[in-house]
This record gives sequence, structure tokens and C-alpha cells, in this order.
Amino acid sequence: MSKISGDSQSYYDFERIVEIDFVRATEAAALNCHAWMGRGEKEKADEAACDAIRGMFDLINIRGEVVIGEGIKDNAPGIFKGEHLGQWRQGAPKFDIALDPIDGTTNIAKGLPNSISVIAAASPEPGVEFALQDIPAFYMMKLAYGPKVKQYMQQQGLNCLHLNQPVEESLAVIAKALHKRIQDLTICVQDRPRHGALIREVRTAGCALRMISDGDIAAAIAPSLLDSGIDAFIGVGGAPEAVLAAAAVKCLGGDIQARVWPRDDAERKHLISIGYQEQLSKVYMADDLARGKNIVFCATGISDSPLLPGLKLVGNTAITHSILMRAKQKTVRYIRTHHNLMEKTIRLRSLKQEHAL
Repeated sequence: MSKISGDSQSYYDFERIVEIDFVRATEAAALNCHAWMGRGEKEKADEAACDAIRGMFDLINIRGEVVIGEGIKDNAPGIFKGEHLGQWRQGAPKFDIALDPIDGTTNIAKGLPNSISVIAAASPEPGVEFALQDIPAFYMMKLAYGPKVKQYMQQQGLNCLHLNQPVEESLAVIAKALHKRIQDLTICVQDRPRHGALIREVRTAGCALRMISDGDIAAAIAPSLLDSGIDAFIGVGGAPEAVLAAAAVKCLGGDIQARVWPRDDAERKHLISIGYQEQLSKVYMADDLARGKNIVFCATGISDSPLLPGLKLVGNTAITHSILMRAKQKTVRYIRTHHNLMEKTIRLRSLKQEHAL
């Protein structure tokens, strides 16, 4: 097992100790924002989730720095890049943190499925300068698939499936890898005007479509899960979400390909002006977006998604479903938690104290 040393306390595999606290943070986010389900107030839902995550981290003795945050695209409340999470006591272990307090805020506002709370964290690792790649763009084009497809590519040659090839060719490769007919594939795509041509191509190929309105982290992870019913995810979505999904599919043995997708000429020119011209054509794999093995990924369902069931209220009990994964040993844990709402409290940063639900 790896040992964290230097200016940190001596712990063996410290992420094994603290990983359950990351789950408590996503659970708290789900519990605190659930009251806004279907109320048309996505900013208030996001604010509640952020408040709960910050409050939980105030109890954790780590030095966490947010390297990938959220909320920038729509000026919603968010936890932003550069923010410190944790108690930051001298000698506490360091973590780089990527998170989305709610992936699918619009879904919560409308009372729809496919919203989760997500955190990925990486502790220092020799030879890895940064584990979670910060992409300075709003969107990326993505292609995500599971372990069987990745293994097929390793056998046949990695270029047999490539994000830049025609969609029909990609679908044929995925079908061969999964020992299916093309018409038996189920492909997940976000329901967006920008995907009009993609949707027509998938339908022309004869595949079934699983359309989602928001929440592409869960959708990109789904092909790597045994029982999700989704064979691949294709489409343009948030760049931070691509990194979070990469951390998860890496733990699950799947893969994701992603390429920067500028929204317009203004964004393209901006990316070139900050020295990002060569990266505009680069296709990133999961190992490029989430590097090394000291990566922990966790998520809690807020509403039902291909990844996790949503929060359920049964009398005075709230039932949450979470997933916890580590890249180092590809361990995957599903955690079902019963919260007694007569006793349960969560710590909120805004109150600086425990709050009854």
C-alpha cells in the first residue's frame, strides 16, 4: 500500500479511511436539495447541495483543493475551482477534488429522473503532477463505452473505435465487441438541438435510443455498469462532467473518449489565445482526464438514473443509494443508507452548525 508522507501525517492508503466521508458529503447534498424536487428552482436546489457539501467537508481533516468545480456555465450557485474544502490543519493529507453537487439541476427543478451528486478526489501520487485534468472549455464531444468494448479495442487495435470516425462505423465496432447486432444496441444521447444529426444517424443505423434531458455524468458511466441497459453514450456535454465520468469509468474498467467542442468562434479564439490550439484536435481518453491510481469516485442518487436509484421517502425515513469506487483496485461498493429523519442532522456551512432535516 502507498504511504503518504512529506508534509502530511503518515497514513497508509489514507483514501481508504476518508472515502466514506466523501459519500457522506454526497448523501448530505442529496438530502438537503431533495426538498426542491419539482419546484422549478434549480438555483435554490444547487445552493442547498453546495451548502451541505461544504458543511460536511468542514468536519473532515484534509486539505482539499477544488481543481474542477461547477456552476460557471449558468452563473448558478457553485463550488468553484481553487476553493478550499476540509479543515486544512497542518499535516492533514492533501486531495485534489472535482465535484458536481448536482448533475442534472434542471431535472430536479422539473421533478425528472437522472440527477446525482458527484465527487471525485485524488491524493498525491509519485510521478503524477495532476490527477484530474482541468479542461478550459465549456463542452466536449464524448463517446463512452464499457469494459468489453475496451478489451475488444486492445485486441483489435485501439484505432478500431475512434471518436472522429463516422457514427455508423463506431456503432458497428461496439456491436462486434458486445456480440450483438447493431439493431440490438441501446445508445444514450442527450436531447439537445445540437444532436439532431447524431440522433438521425443512430436511428438510421437501427439502434434504440435512450434520450435524457440532463445529467450526462450518470449517462457516460452507464455503459460500464453490468445492468444499465445502455451500450454506449455519445454526444456533446460539459467538460467538467467528462472528467468526473472519466474518473468513474476508469474505476469500472471502461473508457471514454472526449474532444473539446467550442460553442462558437469566440470560444475557439479564446482557447487558441490561451495556448490551447493543439489540444483542440486532441482526443482525450479516461487515462488522460483522470491520471494515476489514487482516485476515489462517489455519487448519491437524487432522482432515479441509470447509475443509481434516487432518494426515497418512506414515512420518517429517507433512503439513499450511493456508489463508491477506487481506481487503485477497481473496487465498487453500492451503499444503501436509511436516514431516520426524526434524528438525522446535517452540517451546513451557512449555519456553521448541524441542521435538522
